[in-house]
Amino acid sequence: MTDTPYRPNDAAADLLRQRYRDPGLAAPEEWNPVLETLLEHRSVRAFLPDPVSEARLAMIIAAASSAATSSNLQTWSVVAVRDPARKARLRPMCANQAHIEEAPLFLVFLADLARIEAIAAAKGETVEGTEFLEMLFIGIVDATLAAQNAVVALESLGLGSVYIGGIRNHPEQVAAELGLPPHVFPVFGLCIGTPDPARPTAIKPRLPQSTVLHHEQYDEGQATEALAAYDARMSAFQSEQAMPPEVWSRRTISRVRTPAALTGRDRMRAALANLGFALR
Repeated sequence: MTDTPYRPNDAAADLLRQRYRDPGLAAPEEWNPVLETLLEHRSVRAFLPDPVSEARLAMIIAAASSAATSSNLQTWSVVAVRDPARKARLRPMCANQAHIEEAPLFLVFLADLARIEAIAAAKGETVEGTEFLEMLFIGIVDATLAAQNAVVALESLGLGSVYIGGIRNHPEQVAAELGLPPHVFPVFGLCIGTPDPARPTAIKPRLPQSTVLHHEQYDEGQATEALAAYDARMSAFQSEQAMPPEVWSRRTISRVRTPAALTGRDRMRAALANLGFALR
């Protein structure tokens, strides 16, 4: 890393301002290629048919494997899906999202406790810790950290992606389709491919730092004014992107208003039991 700024400050400031939709933000004091890749992130739902090579997939997984993992247990795995027929079967399990089929590569990240149990069984031992909720937390966190490393890596290679939380709408069906053993849970999917330049997407504004950054203790009263401004910024973004008009705060409430709003995930405890998780 060098002390010389990677790119002009006005360009860096433009990315920062796009991320928060705040024209008043000053240029960052420091800048480098990693920060540029992170701040340029956007969800991509339109892909060219160009395949993602095995060499690129290997590098993406190497980046994922470089993420932190609790106690070096590495309680995650990933299934790479390229087969069009399998992607077509997975699509209706995940809210019928068309980009699952369009993307040349679909990764399903897994919280994987089966591998630890297999290691113990191979040595003639049994383990009880995998039956506890804490170990499922560890698996989900490990998979999430690995996936985010993968996203940063693939974006640095000129690829795009979008997370598919809908993989949890029907986890038992997904597990059957992917041949998952007990104690393996599909956390989310990730569509990957070359972004289609004819169907570009913009940087979606995020909540201002004043609503997410707390100092020393959580401040419940700091967010009200900033949230109203964020609603306006999101509405402007939706208009520019020809998206259906929604007030962000109202949409957020509706997304959790009733169990039905969770699109099938209200039965997650039962699904986990069906997948072998005791959750003691």
